[in-house]
Amino acid sequence: MNTLSYRIASLIKQANPQETSSIEVMQYALNIILNSLLIVTGSLFIGLLTGSLPTTAAALFSFGIIRFFSGGRHLTTAAACNIFSITLCASIPHLAFLIENHLWIINIICWIIMLIFAPNPDANANIPLHWYPWMKVIALLLVSANFFVHSAVIGLAFLVQSLTLIPMKRRD
Repeated sequence: MNTLSYRIASLIKQANPQETSSIEVMQYALNIILNSLLIVTGSLFIGLLTGSLPTTAAALFSFGIIRFFSGGRHLTTAAACNIFSITLCASIPHLAFLIENHLWIINIICWIIMLIFAPNPDANANIPLHWYPWMKVIALLLVSANFFVHSAVIGLAFLVQSLTLIPMKRRD
């Protein structure tokens, strides 16, 4: 993906060297776009093949929107992130039945984790601190909405995402 991003950025720079950002900046942005596109298309394709396209789309959207507002840990490589995200979003619709009878408990656990740990944005995000309370409120409202929607797919997506907020390092 990195090579493809570099080639596209180089072509853009050649087409308009004066009015474009550096190749490195464009490559970084294109990496984000292409990796996101891969996750979306890969997840939806698997959802289509397994007959769970609507619920796969719901898992993908739910995971993405709550992650946008709550943040969370990142995997060490883009490839690992892509594989994990596609596997996760394609699996959630087929595993959601496991929590259907415990959805209220799952929602409460997610809500508490969001209350304590959100937001935890990526260091590169450069989000001003004054937005953090609003990000937390929105994350909490999203989880709260699932008490009314009562979707096991959304609940499982929120649970997995909320677990990425919990710090792995022990406090000494």
